[in-house]
Amino acid sequence: MMSYLSVNPYKGTRDFYPEDKRIQNYLFQTMRKVVQSYGYEEYDAPLIEDLSLYLAKSGEEIANEQTYTFIDRGGRKLAIRPEMTPSVSRMVARRRQELTYPLRLYSIPNLWRYERQQKGRFREHWQLNVDLFGLDSIQADNEIINIADDIWQTFGAKRSMYQFKINSRKFIDYVLSQYLKLTKDQTLRISKLIDRFNKMPITDFINQVDELISDQQRSFSVPEKLIEIIKTTDLMKLPKALLDIDEIKPIKELLELNSSNITNMAFDGTIMRGFDYYTDIIFEVFDTNPDNNRSMMGGGRYDGLVGLFGVDPLPTVGFGLGDATLLNFMLGHGLLPEITSGIQVYVVHVGQIWQKTRGIIKELRLLGINVAEGNPDRKVSDQISIAVKKKIPYILVIGEEELKSGNFTLKNLASSKEVKNDIRNLARIILDK
Repeated sequence: MMSYLSVNPYKGTRDFYPEDKRIQNYLFQTMRKVVQSYGYEEYDAPLIEDLSLYLAKSGEEIANEQTYTFIDRGGRKLAIRPEMTPSVSRMVARRRQELTYPLRLYSIPNLWRYERQQKGRFREHWQLNVDLFGLDSIQADNEIINIADDIWQTFGAKRSMYQFKINSRKFIDYVLSQYLKLTKDQTLRISKLIDRFNKMPITDFINQVDELISDQQRSFSVPEKLIEIIKTTDLMKLPKALLDIDEIKPIKELLELNSSNITNMAFDGTIMRGFDYYTDIIFEVFDTNPDNNRSMMGGGRYDGLVGLFGVDPLPTVGFGLGDATLLNFMLGHGLLPEITSGIQVYVVHVGQIWQKTRGIIKELRLLGINVAEGNPDRKVSDQISIAVKKKIPYILVIGEEELKSGNFTLKNLASSKEVKNDIRNLARIILDK
């Protein structure tokens, strides 16, 4: 018995048929429009990078467990990019002295991570990356957050549909190392636990923190004090000793700056982001739909990454938004518009006249009209049904009689209205739609 090849794509990847690609293009074009309105310019980088790029700062889970790695014929350890931030940082470092700052860059690359497939997560996905280099002030963090908000607004989202949650790595580091008096190793380990706080029962969190601390720290009620802080959503309810420290000021400023516009923004001490390179403000945007109540995008400040390449460090802030999570949000809130194929007219051949229609169809295309043709071997009704199925706005009927008279029948499939005229006048009707 013959063994056939599988028709399914590799696990965790997606086939994009024309209707899927139209949706993806709509999402990408909308995001491009927003970020370009802020003066950001598009870049790209290789799909393959040296593995050391991710081992340095991406975090153990990303670099060791989720990265597709291989050794090339020259014995080099390489990786298929799991994220774009290390690549753009490398690019900026390479031309550190030539580039002008502030530098505003964006890209929509495809990325690969070896992880379990679930709703909104694939092994291959596309992600909008927006990064601002060279601006060491709250202006940069605020600009990035407002771009993110403008994207959701441009897609037609209401503020009740999503929520911004912001935090600061510097603030949490202060809480752990200064306020709770933890060691450097304890601070690192417990910050990783905080990143998983909402993904485990609170008893598990307490037990794991308890395993990392000493009896003296336990008597100081470290787990209880930590939970009280990270579960607080109102900065004014934090312990008094934390309210006036420098590390909390950027969070306060961002909340105050956006209190009248991004009204769905709040402090959340559990937001940590999984990457090791974040240095201060971090944020995530959550879908409020109970069927998809998850983080959809995130970012923050990472001032030290460019400096890892042996050049002077650059203050940097940015975010990423994946295509799958965005699409789930759009579908969940009924925001995805009907997107047609872009074909404007379908030529229906009456009889074997295909060769005689070449000049007419070429003229339509030269006038800027997207034209698809029916199969002259099929019945007229069959050709029309294809146009209807593809939701093409017009059909143009061409037969021997039309060729002789120079007048052709154009039918609007939505209204069933027919017009008979020469090609140039019919073209104007199509283009005026």
